[in-house]
Amino acid sequence: MAKESEKKYFEGLGRRKSAIARVRFYPAGKGGTFMVNGKGHKEYFVTERYRASAFSPMTILDSGVKKDAEVSVRIKGGGIMSQAEAVTVGLARALVKFDGELKERLRAAGYLTRDPRQVERKKPGLKKARRAPQWKKR
Repeated sequence: MAKESEKKYFEGLGRRKSAIARVRFYPAGKGGTFMVNGKGHKEYFVTERYRASAFSPMTILDSGVKKDAEVSVRIKGGGIMSQAEAVTVGLARALVKFDGELKERLRAAGYLTRDPRQVERKKPGLKKARRAPQWKKR
């Protein structure tokens, strides 16, 4: 069997807040294995909500893409929800590289658009980014 680095794959990069996900999509893989940072996807994303969010681009595709495909993900930074959403964007971009005809469907579902919102910085004199100290009359 060929090493993982020798197999043909399609890579997509996904970002959300401070999370960065590098997703590798192997079309002819071991049959539906999803590895995230060396762990199984059910072990890494313990909640069904995170798993559904992360691999939602695969679920909307009714073709035979996901039956024997293999997905390998490397994530760093961010929280678990932003990591799941970064995987969503990265997987969608990898699927578009694999098959360009999927682009319209993934774009319509909103999986190819990166969410640009970031944490706002704290300003001097305030308790948080916008929260001012409580006003005292005396």
